[in-house]
Amino acid sequence: QVQVEESGGGVVPPGGSLRLSCTTSGRTFSFYAMGWFRQAPGKEREFVAAVNWSGGRTTYEDSVKGRFTISRGNPKNTVYLQMNSLKPEDTAVYYCVRYNSDGYEYSGDNVRSWGQGTQVTVSS
Repeated sequence: QVQVEESGGGVVPPGGSLRLSCTTSGRTFSFYAMGWFRQAPGKEREFVAAVNWSGGRTTYEDSVKGRFTISRGNPKNTVYLQMNSLKPEDTAVYYCVRYNSDGYEYSGDNVRSWGQGTQVTVSS
């Protein structure tokens, strides 16, 4: 019912940039936050960034602060992740998520739906 789809991954050199895009569908009467997780081979899934319904509150994992920017589109069922100054350790499958509501702690436990993922590879 609730669907999430992301795109924009690719292969870039260290220091390069990518912008990921995401859309969600599925009718709801509630407002919801959206965000991004990532998972590298052999590593656990980790939170990257999230933005609330209005777009006025953003949250970032420490390792991406100052390099990544999450933004909410208009209409509100879109979200973007601008990734600059990419590092090899950013290599992962990036998943867009739609949260159950607005104002949660942005853990995986509060995710309503996950996208299929888009591969980001930072080659050295």
